[in-house]
Parts: sequence; C-alpha cells; structure tokens
Amino acid sequence: MERGAVASLANIFILAGLFYVPLNGCSKPDANVQRSNVYSIGSRTGTGKVYLPPAASGAITLFMCGDVMTGRGIDQILPASVDPRIYESYVKDARDYVRLAERKNGEIQKPVDYKYIWGNALEVWEQEKPDVRLINLETSITTQPEPWPEKEVQYRMHPDNVAVLTIASIDFASLANNHTLDWGRSGLMETLQALGQTNITTAGAGKDLEEAQKPAILKLPKGRVIVVAYGSVSSGVYKEWAATPSRAGVNLLPDLSQEAIQGIAAQVKAVKEPGDVVVFSVHWGSNWGYKIPQAQQDFAHSMIDEAGIDLVFGHSSHHPVGMEVYQGKLIVYGAGDFINDYEGISGHEQYRGDLSLMYFPTLDMETGKLLSLKLVPMQLRKFRLHHASEKDVAWLADVLHRESMVFGTGLVRQKNYLMLDF
Repeated sequence: MERGAVASLANIFILAGLFYVPLNGCSKPDANVQRSNVYSIGSRTGTGKVYLPPAASGAITLFMCGDVMTGRGIDQILPASVDPRIYESYVKDARDYVRLAERKNGEIQKPVDYKYIWGNALEVWEQEKPDVRLINLETSITTQPEPWPEKEVQYRMHPDNVAVLTIASIDFASLANNHTLDWGRSGLMETLQALGQTNITTAGAGKDLEEAQKPAILKLPKGRVIVVAYGSVSSGVYKEWAATPSRAGVNLLPDLSQEAIQGIAAQVKAVKEPGDVVVFSVHWGSNWGYKIPQAQQDFAHSMIDEAGIDLVFGHSSHHPVGMEVYQGKLIVYGAGDFINDYEGISGHEQYRGDLSLMYFPTLDMETGKLLSLKLVPMQLRKFRLHHASEKDVAWLADVLHRESMVFGTGLVRQKNYLMLDF
C-alpha cells in the first residue's frame, strides 16, 4: 500500500473543522488519468474470450484482493483495540480516522462485531465458493508501544482482533509489505505469533531470512497452491527491514534484476511439483496512477517465462489498474486497496480509491493457465464493504477496460460484476 498512507501528513489542513489529508505516496501520481462472444461496454463492443470455466475437477478458483489494512482506525471500532496513540506528523490519535469517516458517511455503532467490516463480501464468498482465499495483510498485529523510528504512518491491530481475519476464512496472508514492521521487529514477532495461533498461512516475513523466504504451501482437495511473497523497495519497504540469516524482517525484493529472477526461479523449482499452481505475491510500485513501468512488465513476464510462476498477484496501488494475460497466465499489476480507514481523507478522488475489487481467477491446475477471471466491485462506506452501485460498476468497467487494452485484454460488464476479456 502506501509509503506514507495519509501520507505526507505535512500536507494536512484543517478545513471547516475537518482534516484534509492528501494521500500522497513516495512516488508522484501518474498524470495519465485520461487516457466471447460480443458484449457491450458503454458504447463499445468486444469480441474476446469471455467464458466461464468448464466444471472440471482440474480447475481451481482463487479469491484475491488488494491491501487489507485492519489496523489504526479499523482497530479502534473492533471489540479489542490497542492504545489509540500514534506518532504521525499531524494525527496523534487513531480514533481521528474514525471521526473523519463518520463525518463523511454517518455514525458507526461501536464496537462492531468481527463480521462487520466484510459486509457484502461475505455473501459474495458464499456465492462464489473459492477454493482458497489470499490477501495482502498490511498491518502489524501487536501491542508494542514504540513505532519504527521516523516512520510517518503506523498501522497496528490488537492481537485479539485477529478474529476479524479468521471469521472471513482467510487462508493466506502475505506479510511482505511496507507496514509489517511499522512497530519494529518486536511488533513483527508478535504478528507472527498471533497469526501462528490461527489457520492462516503466511509468507514474506519471518524471524530470519530462511523463514521470510519460505513459500507458503496450501494443500487443498484439488491440489496445492504455492505462494511466494516479496516486498519491493519501490513500494516503500525500507532496505533496513530486510530479513537476514540472524535478523527478523521481510522478504525484500531489492530490484528487478536477472539475479532476482534467478533467485525466485530457484525457490520455485525447489518446491513446485506437477499439478501445483504457484502464485507470485509482490508488493510493488506507486500508489496512484495507471501507467505500469516497462521494467515491471518485463519482470512479470520473466516470472512466467523463467521462474515457473502461474499467476502474478501485485499490490500496493490504492486503486485497481490494468491486467494482462501473458502466455495464458494472469498478471494483476495492482489489485487496489480492499479494506482501509481512509474514508474521510481527501485527495486523488479521480482514482476512486473508495472502490475495490474481489478477484476470482479460475485456473487450469495442470497448466496454470487462466480459464476465467470474475471481478466483483465493492465500495467501502462506514468502514464496511458494500456492493458498488450500478453507476460505479459501469465506471470501473470503463476505466479498467481502457487500462487493460494496453495489455491486449479488456473488461466486460455483466450485471453487477465484471469479466476479463482475453
């Protein structure tokens, strides 16, 4: 997610008694905001391959979403909460983020139960019945009182609130991101301990380099899903956060070099067996804007060509970006945020950061190739996921169709959900 999620709080203003907080990351927003069967998208039509997968035992459906940030303001409305004191440039109390959201969309009856934040996502999961649920968890789970020195934004959730994840039947959480160590290495160790007491498998961070690099292996009735998780410096992960043989930290992706590709390829080769599906979960890139750097695209292609990856699952962007199908395999460059406490914060409205997507890719387990991708749009209001309105679904369809056409794919709207046209 962001490198400074409120982000440069030096730009906070008080307007009419409300905070104005531009959500700027470390990178500048991209200026390029304008920019089968036969299905119509607005005034356009597409003739690509949009189809539902055959009902075959060799097909597996995943659920994926962007950043899940259940700390800070979200933590303050849950049954157990940490000390609300935070150390941001201007905001010193996590409950201020609750107040901002309430001023925008109305009072939240606190405390909420653990199902509350998931809202309509719960019924979508029940309808789609994915075989496995994968998220990027972008908060520390700790009561540690001291944040990382000079870290502008600090997310943490009380360990007792881990129930908010288990009640959603989350199977896997990537910890390779730029907020896992917001409360230091002690906070990371408490996070690992809290998640270790659940059925949620993790990857991307650990007590040492060996544990941080270790892929997650999810054994399902249909076969194995393996997740390799990395956090890139381009998303704001500090180099000092890198795990070492003797120090806890994240599984850092320092660059997009051939050496990095070869290292990931060796990891995958050591664990992948015939019939396995391997997901590369990577926290990378800027927070705002649709343009995908060529180096990032080349690296994603190399993951498929050289490293044995079947699906590239990228996150860090605050809004969904264009998607590609390369060699028959899905690349999600940026999934967008899924849960956060930014509701009352102004700035970058043209990207509609309040809208999020539930991703349901169905893959052929024998080949790892994409059979279909269903996308269910949601909107976050009062810290709760709601079905997006018809107007918002149409807006997302148009924007993502435009941005995905760059990669030779498109989006087709079907009632209240979208299908990838490839």
